[in-house]
Amino acid sequence: MILETKRLILRPWQESDAENLYKYASSPEVGPIAGWPVHTSVENSLDIIRNVLSAPETYAVVDKHTGCAVGSVGLMIGKASNIGIPDTEGEIGYWIGVPYWGQGLIPEAVQELLRYAFENLLLEKVWCAYFDGNVKSKRVQEKCGFQYQYTRENVPWPMMNDVRTEHITCLTKEEWLA
Repeated sequence: MILETKRLILRPWQESDAENLYKYASSPEVGPIAGWPVHTSVENSLDIIRNVLSAPETYAVVDKHTGCAVGSVGLMIGKASNIGIPDTEGEIGYWIGVPYWGQGLIPEAVQELLRYAFENLLLEKVWCAYFDGNVKSKRVQEKCGFQYQYTRENVPWPMMNDVRTEHITCLTKEEWLA
């Protein structure tokens, strides 16, 4: 599936995106706050494209102007989510490279993925989460209409070998339509 917005193309990740992925995912400002380790090489990024970003409904966020992948947005439906939701619901996740921060690109990508989730996949609710201190992610969720639901404390996070506080938000189809 390829989705399009005014400034972005959302498309499946390709192995040819490995260098761009490494360029943005090697920044210590991006992965750790989102819950994943900094990429250490182009080969590491290629492995992640093959084994993580190849998951269903996971998209490269491509800048239409440059044609380069600059971030990622994805939808984990039902059991693919780590927050225990039914198959009629999804969880959205996202990140974007530092040079693209503050331009409204991730809210634009999230809005398109929400449209797709509710209109095409017929999901009833979409969930989202952010870790304590990730103010930028919280702001994206607020801009996109997600409502705070609950907080999970002392969540073991094996990818980063630490324990985190996670804030969970949700948007229903009815709220999205309004």
